[in-house]
Amino acid sequence: MVLLEALIVIFWMSPIGRPFHRLVFNLAAPAIALWIAATVFFLFPGIEPYSLHSTPLADLILPLTAFTGLYFLLNSWLVAIAVGLETQQSAMVIWWTRFTWLSVNYFSGASVAALIVTYMRELAPSALLIIVPLLVVSYLTFRTAMGRVEDSNKHLSELNRLYLSTIETLAMAIDAKDQITHGHIRRVQGYAVGLARHIGVTDDKLIKAIEAAALLHDMGKLAVPEYILNKPGKLTGLEFEKMKLHASVGADILSAIDFPYPVVPIVRHHHENWDGTGYPTGIKGTDIPIGARILSVVDCFDALTSDRPYRPRLADDEALRILFERRGKMYDPLVVDTFARVHTIIAPEVGVDLPTGALDEITSSIQTRETTSLPPIEDIAAGTDAIITLYELARALAHQPNLIETGDVISKHLRRLVPFAFVVLYQYDDATDELIARHASGDLAGLTRALRIPLGQRLSGWVAANRQAILNSDPTLDLGDLARAFSPRLRSCLSCPVLLGEEQLVGVLTLYSCQSEGFTEDHRRIVEAVARQSAQAFKSAIEFSFQ
Repeated sequence: MVLLEALIVIFWMSPIGRPFHRLVFNLAAPAIALWIAATVFFLFPGIEPYSLHSTPLADLILPLTAFTGLYFLLNSWLVAIAVGLETQQSAMVIWWTRFTWLSVNYFSGASVAALIVTYMRELAPSALLIIVPLLVVSYLTFRTAMGRVEDSNKHLSELNRLYLSTIETLAMAIDAKDQITHGHIRRVQGYAVGLARHIGVTDDKLIKAIEAAALLHDMGKLAVPEYILNKPGKLTGLEFEKMKLHASVGADILSAIDFPYPVVPIVRHHHENWDGTGYPTGIKGTDIPIGARILSVVDCFDALTSDRPYRPRLADDEALRILFERRGKMYDPLVVDTFARVHTIIAPEVGVDLPTGALDEITSSIQTRETTSLPPIEDIAAGTDAIITLYELARALAHQPNLIETGDVISKHLRRLVPFAFVVLYQYDDATDELIARHASGDLAGLTRALRIPLGQRLSGWVAANRQAILNSDPTLDLGDLARAFSPRLRSCLSCPVLLGEEQLVGVLTLYSCQSEGFTEDHRRIVEAVARQSAQAFKSAIEFSFQ
C-alpha cells in the first residue's frame, strides 16, 4: 500500500524531467521504512497477525507506539538526509524545521488504526459512521495546521523581501558614492558566498551573514570624503587613517540594526590580518571571524582585478600571485588556497551590477555634483539621512500589519525628508477599477478618506493608469473643491504609483503642498523610493485589514 501510494504521488507530481535516482528513492524510502518498522513491531512478545490472534488494545499500545515512532523517524530522516546531501545543508536542521510537526499526523493515523483493528474485525457499513468522522477531523485539523504554517511562511517571506530590499538600498548608497569601484560589492558578494560553500561553511545563518556583509562591508565609506575615495594618486598618511575608519564606522552604523545573523563582526574585521597587523583591533589567526577572512581575500582579489584611480586592473594570474605573497601574513592560508582552486568556478558574471531604479536614483543624491552648493561633508550627511530613513521605514513596516498604522508609518518617515501639507495613500481596487483613499494624514485627512478616483481620471488616476509619477501639478485637478477650501492654498502635488515589480499596481501615494516653490526632483526620487519600499507592506496591510 505504501509503495502504491508512492507511485500515485510520483505520477501525480509529474515525473517528467526528474532524475531517475530521485524517483527510485521516492519509491524505496517509505517502503523500506515501513518494512523495518513492521519487523520491529512483530518482535514484541504476543504480537501476531490478526488473522491468527487478536491482541487486546492494552497490549497493543507499546508495540504500536514503537512501530509508529520508528516508521516516522526512518521515513523523515531518509528524506532529510537526501535533501541535505543535494542542497549541502544540515540534515538535522532540515528534519527539525520541516518534519517534526508531521509526527502528529503519524500518531493520529496510528490511533485510528488501533481502534479499527481492535473493535472491528469485519468492516461493516455502520462502522464507517464512526471511522469517517475521525478521519475527516484528522484531515481538517492537519489542513488547518498546514494553512497556518503556509500563512506564517508567506509572512516571513514578505518580511524577508522587505529586509533584503533594505540591504539592497544601503548597498546601492555605498556603490553609488564610490563611482570608481561601481559594481565592486556585488562581485565581492558572489565570490564570498561561493568561496564560503567550497571551504565547507554549511551553517545557513553564517552564509546569510556573509552574503549581507559582502554587500555592506564598505558602509563606512559614507563617512569618507569623496576626494579620498576617488583620489587618482597615493593616499597620504592622514588620508589613509581616515580611510581606515570605514571598517569600524560601518560596523558601528550596522550595529544599530538587529540582524538575525552575525553581520557586524564580519564588517568590523574584514581588514584584519592573519598575523595581527591589520585594523581596527589587530586580532589575528582564527580569532578573526571566518566570514571576515573570506571577505578580505575576495575583496582584495576583486580590487586587484578592477581599474582603480591609481592603477589599471591586473590579470587574474598576477592578482593570485599577490594573494600567495600575502598568504600567512595578511590572509588565512586555507582561504587563499581554496580561492585559488575555485575562483574561476565561483566568479560572478562579467558586468553584474546592482539593479537600477528609483532607489538607485535616491542614492545618486549623495554623489558629488557640479551643480550642488553643499560642501562635500554636508552632501554626505544629506544622502546618509535619506538612506537611514529608508532603512528605518523598512524596519517599521515589517511590524505594521494594520492599514492605519502602516499609513501612519509611511507619512511619518516621509515627513522627515519631504515637506508637505497632507498625504493620501490610495488603494487600487481592481474590482471597481478605482483608486480608494485608504489612509490620509494631515489637515484634510478626514475629508479625503472616502475619496474614490476612477482609473485614468484626475491626477492620481492618471498616475495609476500610466504607472508614471507627476511632479508639481495643480492639486485642484485631483481634489477639486476640497483643494480650494484648504487654507493656506494648496499649490502643488507630487503623485507616485505604488508598484510591486514593474507592473502590478497596488495603489498611489500622493503628497499635497502649500509651498510656492513646490516639490523638487530630489523629492520625487525620495517618494518613488518610499513607494517602492512600501509596496509589499501596503499590500499585506490591505489584505490583513479586509480578511
